Amino acid sequence: MKKFITCLLSTLGLTACGQQNFENADVKAFSELIEEPGVVLLDVRTPSEFAEGHLEGAINIDQGESDFVEKVKAAIATDKKIAVYCRSGRRSANAANKLAAEGYQCVNLKGGILGWKEDNKPVTTETYEVDVFKTKSGKTLKFHALMHACIRIEYDGKEIEIDPVAKLGNRTVDYTQMPKADIIFVTHEHGDHYDAETLKLLSSENTQLILNQRCADMYGSGKVMVNGDQLTLADDFAVEAVPAYNITEGHLQFHPKGRDNGYILTIDGLRIYIAGDTEDIPEMENIKDIDIAFLPCNQPYTMTTDQLMKAAKVVKPKVLFPYHYGQTDLSGVPAQLQDEGIDVRIRHYE
Repeated sequence: MKKFITCLLSTLGLTACGQQNFENADVKAFSELIEEPGVVLLDVRTPSEFAEGHLEGAINIDQGESDFVEKVKAAIATDKKIAVYCRSGRRSANAANKLAAEGYQCVNLKGGILGWKEDNKPVTTETYEVDVFKTKSGKTLKFHALMHACIRIEYDGKEIEIDPVAKLGNRTVDYTQMPKADIIFVTHEHGDHYDAETLKLLSSENTQLILNQRCADMYGSGKVMVNGDQLTLADDFAVEAVPAYNITEGHLQFHPKGRDNGYILTIDGLRIYIAGDTEDIPEMENIKDIDIAFLPCNQPYTMTTDQLMKAAKVVKPKVLFPYHYGQTDLSGVPAQLQDEGIDVRIRHYE
């Protein structure tokens, strides 16, 4: 009987002594919390529930899975505060208690997404993970994790696409459902970065297409940038093309020095480093004041996890998205960079 009561209390998010190891928050407090920098929003429902509607910016890890805690630990460093929710608040309370036992600070949404909706708060059916940031003047910038090296950015009514590719293996991105792009960046000509048909689909007469020389030659148009070039696209938007290449013997042919681009975007004061396909090259020492970095991780084409962490320690971004990682195991990266003050976010950029 005692064991039954203990299990019941655990299910309710309580310890056996009647105390809980996490905080509860009503809708108002929860909505304010998730606007704070560094707070991770976690939906612990099933993937099918998540697809029906979820809070924007949430990542989805099903608390009913046997490896739930391990998946969270692989994706979220233990120094991060987690705002957690489910349908009604019971499963998320259970999840919060489990995570609190692992050292996480958790806040549970009382009433769950049902209460959120009753309070007329917005939900989305966006199928891709979305990360939301504020620029220096308070404007909203959103990253949509499409796949691999494909990133969609929304900023101040502008649509920005990075290396848009519609199909990669058995994965697809339906660009027909997305708006025409205002700006498109292409890093190099490999098929997981350059897709001529998708460029045509996303382009209008007003689209600015920025690419390296090889891609411009292949596509027949576009603004060419070479390593070191700088370009002002708007009063609040500038870009710099930076080197991206291999340095490991036997891999140099994949991305030779001087051919491909990485890009540093400065959008209303927010500095974003999109590394492209590169290893931890010496030029990274010159990349400063980065708020958000996208660094690749899959040998033999880009970096090992050790190289990724070395590069992160050199660039020192506030937020790091490992991307282009294929089947690389990134589970140890958030914990190993935790002491560096880098917020590592693992998204579906396989």
